[in-house]
Amino acid sequence: MKKDVVILMPCLNEGENLRKSIKMAKKYIKKSKLNISILVVDNQSIDNSIDICIDENVQYIIESNKGYGSALISGINYIDSKYIIMGDSDGTYNFKDLDLFINKLNKGYDLVIGNRYLGKMDKKAMPLLNKYFGTPIISFIGRLLFKVEVGDFNCGLRAINKDSFKKINFNNNGMPFAVEMIAKAAINNLRIAEVPTDLFISPYPRKVHLKRFKDGYNSIKTLLDIKLKSKK
Repeated sequence: MKKDVVILMPCLNEGENLRKSIKMAKKYIKKSKLNISILVVDNQSIDNSIDICIDENVQYIIESNKGYGSALISGINYIDSKYIIMGDSDGTYNFKDLDLFINKLNKGYDLVIGNRYLGKMDKKAMPLLNKYFGTPIISFIGRLLFKVEVGDFNCGLRAINKDSFKKINFNNNGMPFAVEMIAKAAINNLRIAEVPTDLFISPYPRKVHLKRFKDGYNSIKTLLDIKLKSKK
């Protein structure tokens, strides 16, 4: 049976943080009246992430091509649902209340982005350079180039209408997929909304996958490349 919503979690060696994210999502599913499931896209973890999926009775698939974008694109293409909510599996995002995202999609928006600056942010949940320089600069450039009112281009909690996703060719395999999604949605005149979301500290120690300067540079380059190609 086709689901109303699928909660999609990309995962690479997240261990017990994945379990925390799954349990938060399950709390939301329990109180929701919608037909919702969880899908974990594992990016070839070498820890116990797959064991946790099995233990929590959550569906998972394995994506062999490494990268944040690869995992999300693979998962979205695999899913058969009306709406897809994407959220990092590192235990930092609030899956317990996703109504804000779903309500916006129900109102006709195609893409809904969380904004960590508008929600509650745990102290030290985001590195200071990312919080005060990296994300604000990338978001400013994105707003300037694509005329969208999005204050947090890098937020890892977002939702999209599956039919809207199929209209666009997304192809960035790495972290810049986050900004590519917003930029290409804007160019294709999709309706974009933003909602506040909370950010927590990862409850268990983890290896950070974000390469701060490399991914920051590539995100800005991605925005500029998309803008230049749109003018041709």
